[in-house]
Amino acid sequence: MRVVLLAGGVGGAKLADGLARHVGPDLTVIVNTGDDLEVHGLAIWPDHDTVAYTLADLDDEIRGWGLRGESWTVMDRLEELGELTWFRLGDRDMATHLWRTDRLHAGARPTEVALELQRAMRIASRILPMADEPVRTEVLTTDGWLEFQEYFVHRHQEPVVHEVRFRGVEAAKPTPEELAALDAADVIVIAPSNPIVSIAPILAVPGMRAAIDVVRARGCPVVAISGIVGGRAIKGPADRMLASLGRESSAAGVAREYAGLADRFVLDDLDAATADQIAALGMRTLVTDTIMRDDAGRVRLAGAVPWGSFHDVYEVDGQRIRDREGRTQTVFDPSDLAKELFEQAAARAGHSAGLDARHVVPVQEAHAARLRLAPEPGTHRVRIDQP
Repeated sequence: MRVVLLAGGVGGAKLADGLARHVGPDLTVIVNTGDDLEVHGLAIWPDHDTVAYTLADLDDEIRGWGLRGESWTVMDRLEELGELTWFRLGDRDMATHLWRTDRLHAGARPTEVALELQRAMRIASRILPMADEPVRTEVLTTDGWLEFQEYFVHRHQEPVVHEVRFRGVEAAKPTPEELAALDAADVIVIAPSNPIVSIAPILAVPGMRAAIDVVRARGCPVVAISGIVGGRAIKGPADRMLASLGRESSAAGVAREYAGLADRFVLDDLDAATADQIAALGMRTLVTDTIMRDDAGRVRLAGAVPWGSFHDVYEVDGQRIRDREGRTQTVFDPSDLAKELFEQAAARAGHSAGLDARHVVPVQEAHAARLRLAPEPGTHRVRIDQP
């Protein structure tokens, strides 16, 4: 299975690691570059490097960024010389930036540099910058417009964000490598990264949404995963950003950010009560444990995303059962949902809907199956497990 993952930093890197353990070289990560910056004359790619170091098993999980087992001799000396050192670069990490900057100055495209670095680090999967053209995320605060790392690192995400923009994105475009990866994809996954400053910059690249829409039109699913659990961000300022921008800080709020793009949505067990709200947006849902606490958690979540059982919503009105798109699936009497009749009706629906009795759970076992009946005058809504 060929998987394309849209990702930011830590959350995207963890999911990429889990997916890579399942599909290896068939994983392509399209990574946010809006966080990129220059420090001490060096090209720094925070999200790309977090994903790369994680896939190479070199990441520092305690700090959440950089390389494991770092030393800080260069930064200490720069501080002695009076340089600003709020953006810390380890000695070995700095070697990456020196090498990359030299390659870029020699005329290589960022995508070419990224692929060279991955080969040097023996990473089987591919990591592609979202564009070769420079794009910089900026946030509007009470102190004016700030570059993202000034807000995120230097000011510790403390200023309230009132607006977000992606400077330079109008001149950007998807690379040939990205378009080829999307064209070949069996599934596109949106990582549990910040939807405002990690995923939105990728989708803002002119032509990116159109390319994804073409792939969706041929039947490739787009699966989004919520990075908000119980109203709080798993990591970073996403919950505060959503709130200050007038949006809802919840799994349903994240789903609304991807309405019209994602057709499947993964949310945590803690947010199971919002699954019907998300389904109303036109998305099939998967409720599971989304917290990647360790390597096993990464593998488990990654395995559930492309291959898990999502739920679809059907309406039973009078004598008909219809899917979201209004297609009649079967005929039966909803006033008598006895086990035998329900299974027979669902089996008949399977002839046209791809269901059979194995995917239908008797009404008496509805709670265990997460199949729900929501009685309304003349209408019943049922959710049926589908592969």
